[in-house]
Amino acid sequence: MKVGMIGVGEMGVLMAGHMAAKGMEVFANDVVQSRIDDAVARGAKAAPHIADLAPICDLFIIMVRTDDQVKMIADQILLSAKPGSIIAVSGTHHPDMMKALGALAGEKKVGVIDCPVVYGMDGARDGKLLSLCGGSEADVEKAKTALICYSRDVLRVGPLGAGQIAKACNNLLHWVHAVSNFEAILLAKRYGIDGQRMREVLLKAPAYNNTLERWDETKFTWQEKDMDVVLDLAQNGGVIMPLSGQVDQLIKLFHAKDVHELLYGPEVSYLGRKVVPLKPSEGGLG
Repeated sequence: MKVGMIGVGEMGVLMAGHMAAKGMEVFANDVVQSRIDDAVARGAKAAPHIADLAPICDLFIIMVRTDDQVKMIADQILLSAKPGSIIAVSGTHHPDMMKALGALAGEKKVGVIDCPVVYGMDGARDGKLLSLCGGSEADVEKAKTALICYSRDVLRVGPLGAGQIAKACNNLLHWVHAVSNFEAILLAKRYGIDGQRMREVLLKAPAYNNTLERWDETKFTWQEKDMDVVLDLAQNGGVIMPLSGQVDQLIKLFHAKDVHELLYGPEVSYLGRKVVPLKPSEGGLG
């Protein structure tokens, strides 16, 4: 299978490398030449121009940041893509964009699936991402040959757009956990329990969650985009989600340094208030 990997940044280059290592013929495209060079070093072939890439590939995996970037790339692919080829969108995007893309590609007899990935950089490095897919059973099955090269599993959730909704649900719980983990450990820290020690205990307790385990790697980069998608879906679907609304507001205030201070520092700030451990005379633990 010939695979065009469009977007070989931090995660895309690792995904391309895993596919190349497992026998896929991978063509790497990016707006940054050094990223293409990195992908070539991992076994891919350079493809500086999508116009040259489109007529020869069976599968195009798009891993970029925004809906507008996906649309621009897809327009270029569809100018000369061969019928029966598939566009697979592996980033986090709005399901409405996926449905619009599916309609446009259908006119060219090109398939479209959404296959956003979870498990982040660890999963990308280890080739153990999880691909959450939306699209026809036939298209997902065809693309799976390549997707499984960098995935622990490839799960079809439903029709086109379902993968993005599944990713939105996953992201929602991740950011809910980010807030709840912080407040739980903040309470322990206030009473004099070491933040990292409390985290270690919670990882062995029923309160365990994967966000807590990967706490040091949470960069708080995409929370606003993720929550915008969640709340837009809720609004359009007429679903009342008050907790999600609060998380949307709170998570905007979080930074990685706050988590580091919570776990390892002598004090931490939350919602503009400094929190230090109570002394025994103030009700803290002796």
